Amino acid sequence: MSSEISNERPEPDKVLTDIADYALGFEIDSDLAYSTAQYCLMDTLGCGLEALEYPACTKLLGPIVPGTLVPNGARVPGTAYQLDPVQAAFNIGAMIRWLDFNDTWLAAEWGHPSDNLGGILATADWLSRTAVAKGQQPLTMRQVLTAMIKAHEIQAASRLRIHSTRSASIMLCWSRWPPPPLEPVAWVESRPDHLRAIPGVGRWAESAHVSSRAQHRLTQELAAGDATSRAVRLALMAQAGEMGYPRC
Repeated sequence: MSSEISNERPEPDKVLTDIADYALGFEIDSDLAYSTAQYCLMDTLGCGLEALEYPACTKLLGPIVPGTLVPNGARVPGTAYQLDPVQAAFNIGAMIRWLDFNDTWLAAEWGHPSDNLGGILATADWLSRTAVAKGQQPLTMRQVLTAMIKAHEIQAASRLRIHSTRSASIMLCWSRWPPPPLEPVAWVESRPDHLRAIPGVGRWAESAHVSSRAQHRLTQELAAGDATSRAVRLALMAQAGEMGYPRC
């Protein structure tokens, strides 16, 4: 006889609360951290702007529906696009990662933490333009760098969609939105990010097998933009009241 299934919602896993507490409450007092983040931001933007020289990249940028212009939308650097924050995050994220030069160093770190900037910059710009249109104060660059630093720190223990989601949530809180719930939806949806089991899928990394460095680069170009844009979408879903999941 099967046991009775409880309909009581369990408490969230500690790792979720730890990440949320750090992201929303920890005060950064390191001048070196901010200086490093500033250099990283400039380097990342340089990588993204250089990617605009490649038609293979630019043909994928812009709104989903050609000609769409979002009032107070986020701008895509180096272009005339003004988009909703989710699509802007994809555009910026794809540009940043296209050449695979961002965060290039020889170390044990496996990822490109500046991929987070797709979601961070898009969310910050959209919120700031919206605030100015209402006669309110925009976000400051120090707040952008703070979100960037925290996203870099969180990345060491999670996937891109997780820390990008939390970074976008930080921005929403700073802009007088209600405090967002935890990001467990991102944990569930991010699991396929690095499952590359089928060869020949193309640029999408979720189900592509990496058999060479060249193939690996192709899978990452759009997957980073996709992950950081979904992070913004998930943060907005959380703001709308999506309950998500309490377990990782």
